[in-house]
Amino acid sequence: MAVVETLQGKVEGEQRDGQLVFRGIPFARPPVGSLRWRAPEPMARWSGVRAAQEYGPQSWQPPRVAGTPLAGLMSVSVPCDEDCLTLNVWTPGADGRARPVMVWIHGGAFSIGSSAQGIYDGSALSRRGDVVVVTINYRLGALGFLRLADVTNGRIPSAGNEGLLDQICALEWVRGNIERFGGDPTNVTIFGESAGGMSVGALLGAPRARGLFKRAIPQSGASSTATPRAQASLVTEGFMKHLKLKASDVASLEAMDAQALTTAAARYTLVAGGMPYQPCVDGDLLPALPLDTVKAGNADGVSVMVGAAAHEWLLFSAMDPAAATLDDGHLKARVSGRVGSSAEALITGYKDLLASRGEPHDPLSVFAAIETDRVFRIQAQRLADALATRSQPAYHYEFTWRSPLLNGKLKSCHAIDIGFVFGTHALNDGVAKFCGEGPSANALAATVQDAWLSFARTGTPCAAGLDGWKPYDREQPTTAIFDVPASVSSSVLVAERRLWEGQPDGAVVGRL
Repeated sequence: MAVVETLQGKVEGEQRDGQLVFRGIPFARPPVGSLRWRAPEPMARWSGVRAAQEYGPQSWQPPRVAGTPLAGLMSVSVPCDEDCLTLNVWTPGADGRARPVMVWIHGGAFSIGSSAQGIYDGSALSRRGDVVVVTINYRLGALGFLRLADVTNGRIPSAGNEGLLDQICALEWVRGNIERFGGDPTNVTIFGESAGGMSVGALLGAPRARGLFKRAIPQSGASSTATPRAQASLVTEGFMKHLKLKASDVASLEAMDAQALTTAAARYTLVAGGMPYQPCVDGDLLPALPLDTVKAGNADGVSVMVGAAAHEWLLFSAMDPAAATLDDGHLKARVSGRVGSSAEALITGYKDLLASRGEPHDPLSVFAAIETDRVFRIQAQRLADALATRSQPAYHYEFTWRSPLLNGKLKSCHAIDIGFVFGTHALNDGVAKFCGEGPSANALAATVQDAWLSFARTGTPCAAGLDGWKPYDREQPTTAIFDVPASVSSSVLVAERRLWEGQPDGAVVGRL
């Protein structure tokens, strides 16, 4: 066993394969009772030695749906509990070596996910790069991203950003304690995928988070996901009506069982559509759309590596019962609901673009291509461009490695990168079927980890096959292509970018 004394008290982890592993360390007071829907408060100091060999509970969330392509990646054995604000640490040694620190923020549409998922095990990454890896929990769904302040006239003061505040609290814990685990608090990289990547993008635009990290890697997420305050309050009004509660029923809401609340929130998601629980432009933590504050200089001094997969939306198409029967009429209705009057031009543009490349251009393929770019690829490029405009270093990448699952139907889909970043791509049969396994997959994992680790250490991503990968430049863009072999391209998204000219930066707001 291994004991480290944090500012809050002693924790006892375990030694495993030459590493020290600490799980379930609380970084904030449990957000229960009167602290529900409040900003996190620092953890009180404890006496004695606290066991840190087991993951802490996950935030309350709907049950996992069995049989989906992500079943293997999402597998977790911990229970749900409001007392969920814990983190985990993998380190080569608590020896004062001042190693780079990498803090992972999990994804899951701000409604599901846990740091206890096996695919996020930090062992391989920590060992390969001699770095300290931290994974964190934060409040999800209605408990973490429901703005109640306006609807309840301040009686419940939640801004709709309590989940983000949890992440900041975890980063403050890292700043105060990570040196004791062999890490360098002045060299912290935050990274995350999907809602985790969007969280990284939001933190880049949050003034309160400045100084808590030196580098950032938003994966399949950027700085364009945040709900305007008025829209967030409309979501809350709809949620309260769904619960048959009035704005004055504050006591009933605060006393509501967490599981019942979570079930109601999941049902309301089906009614509201899209992703109703997400960060809010509250005028405080997020004074504007995060990308706008990045453009104004909030992320200056932070090195960024940002990118997405080439066919992100095919994962969601595979879980969409109506996708197989999508026709031209329904395609136009779907796209119009997301981009308004630009729908017809975008549909025509993507049909022509896909046809010119010899790719399928049926309604489903067109919709998947549009959504891949609207939500992920274009937003990543816009963040890189915003930073480059301020002469800040930003490296752009794209995953093109294809999932073997469903006979290759998913192509380079959403979440394909996670297992390669952590070196857990063959963790179990479910993950291996999704990510791929064997010599080529192992070679890709080595390349990806080397790039991520190099970036965390120096701010410059270096790996085999990526010579010529330079900071992003709109006029002379270079993009790292993660496949076997890895390469660098200057033509990624060039045609697509022209189709999205004039679309607002916040194109992902309201629907995912």
